[in-house]
Amino acid sequence: MTREDVASMFAVALFIGAFASVPTSVESIGVCYGVIANNLPPANEVVQFYRSNGITGMRIYFADAKALSALRNSGISLILDVGNDQLASLAASTSNAASWVQRNVRPYYPAVNIKYIAAGNEVQGGATQSVVPAMRNLNAALSAAGLGAIKVSTSIRFDEVDKSFPPSDGVFKNAYMRDVARLLASTGAPLLANVYPYFAYKRDPQNIKLNYATFQPGPTVRDDKNGLTYTCLFDAMVDAVVAALERAGAPGVRVVVSESGWPSMSGFAATADNARAYNQGLIDHVGGGTPKRRGALETYIFAMFNENLKRGELVEKHFGLFNPDKSPAYPIRFQS
Repeated sequence: MTREDVASMFAVALFIGAFASVPTSVESIGVCYGVIANNLPPANEVVQFYRSNGITGMRIYFADAKALSALRNSGISLILDVGNDQLASLAASTSNAASWVQRNVRPYYPAVNIKYIAAGNEVQGGATQSVVPAMRNLNAALSAAGLGAIKVSTSIRFDEVDKSFPPSDGVFKNAYMRDVARLLASTGAPLLANVYPYFAYKRDPQNIKLNYATFQPGPTVRDDKNGLTYTCLFDAMVDAVVAALERAGAPGVRVVVSESGWPSMSGFAATADNARAYNQGLIDHVGGGTPKRRGALETYIFAMFNENLKRGELVEKHFGLFNPDKSPAYPIRFQS
């Protein structure tokens, strides 16, 4: 996964700013459980580790039977990704979607609190044409199975938003996103968005200040078009997604931040201090929402563990809050 490109449209923002903390409870925060590693604890230990840390939300990136079994009666709510490799099949027919639901949802729900199903993660290129058909087929399959309480969405890269500064100028770059937005509006599901201030800062550190990117005190930024004042880059990015939904004819669709995080080593500005400032700031901040949408903003930190088999730049291996032996990568608390 390369998130640096995700932030390229934001780098022209000339942001200077900072953070004003808003108390939150852990219910606003989940943590992504990535497994691209060969040294992680078994799934049953991971689930207990979530519980012992008071983490009540999890995201998994495919229908992992071991993780799903371990989550039974845990009280942890779940974003369940279908896996991008399944997207074309699910888009092809309702019967394929029904089979997927029968294999991967019915055996676990409601003992596993599957909250959202993500039909694709950061889908790009021609594969985007499968997103809406897959979502529709999954919705139909869930409804037919009596599981319509589970909401179907898709998880987008931030660079699906064009003209993202000021935030009120946000608009979706690709036409298929208008159909996604309207489908979400019709089903009451949120849009899942991966939001990484880290990569925006990495691309343009001369104009985007570290304190603004990591929830630290400093000057603020005003959006003259809507009169709102921003104290952190995260809020500005989320509100650009909100503006894009409004322009797509879906002003009532919620945004759930399905990934956000900061690496702790092996890259530009990737230090334990910066990672702790960002992720602790995120935990403490999201209970208050954004300037455009006040109230708790459901957010998932990427990721629970450092993953030693991640591809791409070395920094990709170091987004974890914890090491594989469950020791903290840096001090973090999940309640204010």
